[in-house]
Amino acid sequence: MSSFEQLDEKPFSRFHLLAMFTTGMGVFTDGYDLSSIGLVLPLCLASFGVDHISGFQSGLLTGSALVGSVVGALLFGFLAQKGRKKFYGIDVGIMAVAAAAQAFAPNLWTLIAIRFVLGIGVGADYVLSPTIMAEHANRKDRGKKLALGFGAMWGVGAIFAALVLLLLEQLGVSPDLRWRIVLGFGTVPALSVLTLRRRMPETARYLARVEGNTAEAQRVIEGITGTAMVSAPITDRRAWRELLAKHARPVLGAALLWMVYDIVLYSGVLFGPSVIASGLHMTEVGFTLLTYAVLGTPATLIGCLLVDRAGRRALTAVGFGLCGLGLFGFAPLLGSASASPVALFVMFGVYNCALCLGPGAISGAGLLGVELAPTRIRSIAQAVTVVGGRIGAAIAAFVFPALLGVIGKSALMVALGGVSIFGAAITFFAVPETKGRSLEEINDDADDAIARAT
Repeated sequence: MSSFEQLDEKPFSRFHLLAMFTTGMGVFTDGYDLSSIGLVLPLCLASFGVDHISGFQSGLLTGSALVGSVVGALLFGFLAQKGRKKFYGIDVGIMAVAAAAQAFAPNLWTLIAIRFVLGIGVGADYVLSPTIMAEHANRKDRGKKLALGFGAMWGVGAIFAALVLLLLEQLGVSPDLRWRIVLGFGTVPALSVLTLRRRMPETARYLARVEGNTAEAQRVIEGITGTAMVSAPITDRRAWRELLAKHARPVLGAALLWMVYDIVLYSGVLFGPSVIASGLHMTEVGFTLLTYAVLGTPATLIGCLLVDRAGRRALTAVGFGLCGLGLFGFAPLLGSASASPVALFVMFGVYNCALCLGPGAISGAGLLGVELAPTRIRSIAQAVTVVGGRIGAAIAAFVFPALLGVIGKSALMVALGGVSIFGAAITFFAVPETKGRSLEEINDDADDAIARAT
């Protein structure tokens, strides 16, 4: 019997709902911050008196936060080995300060530097939030809890960014002030959960397995479930380097899937409002609302309902496969002046919905990284998968604009379709199925397994 059986079997409760909100608002802020720069990019450049920027400069502006998130993920992945709660709240604090600072950026290079700092907070949140949420979660609902609290909230943040910009446009706010308000407003959702994050209890799994504080772990479990721990868990003294080597294959597989997902996702997030929107004859705001409010978020919610039923691997593979087919169909239409508007929207809808339905609800929720490593190294493993995703996003930020000028829109959509098909092909080889299994069962991390190893 698992030491953490009470946590695994506890029905979905008010505590789980509050944890979803507390962690989800960090991802809401991330979605707001990373998508808003694509919306206001032309306004920023006009405000700074920049008529034209190179593909590299465009990549720096849109991708500096992504590079910063690599730093944040690695730093806080190791820091979280000293405690999850100890650093929880620092992540959104960094995001709040950096978001506010964007509103006062005097030039392009200062804005790039500020967004790099913003990315450090984002990377930290991508490690801390899924780790804490997974370690508190029950077995039955762990997938949908992370998919709803982490995956779905990104798109909601992006929708909100578009609505803020639309409201400012309707109010007649000047273009220079408009982009500053949009970017600076990112501080509000970040600060909204700062207090809640500081009050979140340390996870029982961390307290028992890593810190060795069984008594405090008992109190946390009783507070969440109302029942006592069935047995005192063994503290895991195994070397984390040894455990990383043992679990390297599934962790790297999860990182690879997140990288593939982010290459496809961020190509649309960062450049869709300025590149794809014109092919659909839409404004930047209209395109963003179509992408997330009409298509993406509803599809992600459906994925949330299916993730604990269909399973992680099947949903990811089907999502990537349909996304690739949608992109292959969308590519020739995007470059054709005589293309049917209905066909354009259908193919774009297939690509967008499939990406959100499968990979978005799983890889985009940071689900696999926290499931595929034992508690002793979970935050480090999650950092590795986050870096995989951020590498994919950075590839989109820096390579997309360079390729666009060389091969054009249609060929670039075909290339992204190929990346999606690759993701579908490797899914069943990259990671094991984890639905309905406890974190200890997945990772051979029960008390008897730890005792044998030590």
